[in-house]
Amino acid sequence: MGQHHHHHHRAHAHDPAVARDAVSERRLRWALGFLGAFTLVEAAGGFWANSVALLAEAAHMLADSASLVLAVLAIRVGRRPASASRTYGHRRYQPLAAFVNGLALLVLTAAVVAEALRRLFAPPPVDGTLMLVVAALGGAANLAAFFALSGGSSLNERGARVHVLGDLLGSAAATAAALLILIFGWKIADPLLSLAVSALILRSGWRLTRDSAHVLLEGAPPDFDIARVQRELTGVPGVAGVHHVHAWSLTGEQAMVTLHADLLPGADRQAALSAILRRLRERLAVTHATVQLEEGACAEPETPQCHEHR
Repeated sequence: MGQHHHHHHRAHAHDPAVARDAVSERRLRWALGFLGAFTLVEAAGGFWANSVALLAEAAHMLADSASLVLAVLAIRVGRRPASASRTYGHRRYQPLAAFVNGLALLVLTAAVVAEALRRLFAPPPVDGTLMLVVAALGGAANLAAFFALSGGSSLNERGARVHVLGDLLGSAAATAAALLILIFGWKIADPLLSLAVSALILRSGWRLTRDSAHVLLEGAPPDFDIARVQRELTGVPGVAGVHHVHAWSLTGEQAMVTLHADLLPGADRQAALSAILRRLRERLAVTHATVQLEEGACAEPETPQCHEHR
């Protein structure tokens, strides 16, 4: 009825995760530079042109700039080494930042929808020419920020990209609204297009909030198949089967796994453990695993005297 725990983990400065964080921070800083430099221009243009589309765009850009600052800080905090109170380190701040960003995006977009609805029934005069110039410049800044963030897969970068994409859509809508106002005099185009873009942004904001909450609630990473873990490890020499398989992640990317492995009578414990870890690493890309080896009575899941170990 032996128990064996193995904790397989590497956390050195040359880890791929550390390198990914450095690249991620560089992307975020570039995007922050593009957005931060243009937020005030967009706000001033929206005020003088009296355009809710531009003001909404300015508000989104301000929120995006703040979210990018938060994302960069999350990466920097995440580099701190593990401690007695933070045994996994501080990388969980990244999905926490993404969750806050998603909530902020939902709240901000709801406010824009309320203002757009108010203007829909009483459209004020809008300076179409100024609106067009500012919207076009804002679109260029957002496009540059979006390309700066391309290639990133972390929740942090996904969150930033959702914000920037929303800004890009907002600039496109503001440009279209300005053209409709200039050509046809349709002042209602300003709040109407703001509502259309807000619907898209609300969808993206909800997905970001949902995905980051999934990570914070210890959900399994996307496309991670628990059943496949059981199938792969059941074929390992000396292993009769596995149970109590749990998977989660710190940032939504690299899976972390704990499991119980039932050994066949007379199996070499160390050889079985090494084989399990090797198969997890090579076939499932799991580099952080905690394995409990069981044999005899404790290999039976319903054995009462073994429940305390599970």
